[in-house]
Amino acid sequence: MKTIYNILVSLLITAMRIGAVFNYKLKKGLAGRRQSCEIVKAKFSSDDKIIWMHAASLGEYEQGLPVLEKLKKEFPEHKILVTFFSPSGYDHIITKKSIADAVCYLPFDTDKWVKEFTSNFKTDIFFTVKYDFWYNLLDELKKQGAEIYVVSALFYETQVFFKFYGKCFVKQLRENVDFFFHQTTQSSALAKSIGLKNSITAGDTRYDRVKQLRERDNTVSHIAEFIGDQKTVIFGSSWEAEERIAEILSVKNRNLKIIIAPHDLKRVSVLQTTFPTALLYSQFSDKNPLSYSNIQVLIIDCIGLLGNLYSYGDLAIVGGGFHSKGLHNILEAATYGIPVFFGDQFRKNPEADGLIAHNGGKCFEDEFFAAPYLLGLLNDDVLLKKMGENAANFINSQPNASENIVDFVLKNHRI
Repeated sequence: MKTIYNILVSLLITAMRIGAVFNYKLKKGLAGRRQSCEIVKAKFSSDDKIIWMHAASLGEYEQGLPVLEKLKKEFPEHKILVTFFSPSGYDHIITKKSIADAVCYLPFDTDKWVKEFTSNFKTDIFFTVKYDFWYNLLDELKKQGAEIYVVSALFYETQVFFKFYGKCFVKQLRENVDFFFHQTTQSSALAKSIGLKNSITAGDTRYDRVKQLRERDNTVSHIAEFIGDQKTVIFGSSWEAEERIAEILSVKNRNLKIIIAPHDLKRVSVLQTTFPTALLYSQFSDKNPLSYSNIQVLIIDCIGLLGNLYSYGDLAIVGGGFHSKGLHNILEAATYGIPVFFGDQFRKNPEADGLIAHNGGKCFEDEFFAAPYLLGLLNDDVLLKKMGENAANFINSQPNASENIVDFVLKNHRI
């Protein structure tokens, strides 16, 4: 089965090389992987002890970061390595100040690349986030004596582990992973059902991350002046469906302020066509202040503000749930004590189910069902406040997963 796995990895590499001819992200990913060994050679020596976190993309990075930060406090002399599979995660982190001493792409999971990459340092603790497993990597790290963990693990019935041909992959995990820290009791039960008994339900570390957001300064220049004393709806990571909701709300409630942060900045021009009188965030100026009282819609034409913007809202509508692309982060909004709304085509999102169950949010079949409900809610201050409180209580009720995980690691760490 290892031979078959290696053939599949080779096919993946070939497919990415072909795809890179037509896809810029794939091209960037391939170029970045060629530099990974040089990056770690420059940053680490073979004697350096490393805490290594691997995240598939940005969402998994945010999920694992609270654990990484706590481990760094406990092991201040260790150096930190963060690897990504996806360009979207790598691109976001590489431009910002980071806890990591080195950030790079994860090399392709071949014996040659893995051995060359890991020979440049000594991995003391390695953890991957959620379910991004690379079997040659795990096998090599185990041979080198690293402690290996899975943080915020999420198993579900349709994964390969639960197919008749998935037993070899389960065997690899059983032999190489020291412990699984699961998001949910269901995930933990599924893991144990296939023999991965070194598992506990620790909770989802994303809740720890979003709790931290409330403790920082969330001020965004000019936003308070733009809002004034009017109710405000934040559209986070919006797609077409969410933007149609914004269009309906803008027509039906002229006293409402609407802030739209599209999932892709390429949509800014489309939004300007839909909302011809809208203001772009880049048009704000300290030297030439604009009169905001008659401007209803603000379009965010830059990245990095959304997590702060939610703190200004009375409710949030988060994109991605009206199609199969995937629901974006709803916890960033809910942590500020505002109700959160989204489409009902989300999968593998226990946080969405939990928020709905606590009546801190609601999902809709399409935008035309959503708009009338939201218009009514904006006119019902009692219900709006109550749903916001429910959202905050839902976040606060979650366990401190990263603390539980790090306590376990410390008790079992092989010095």
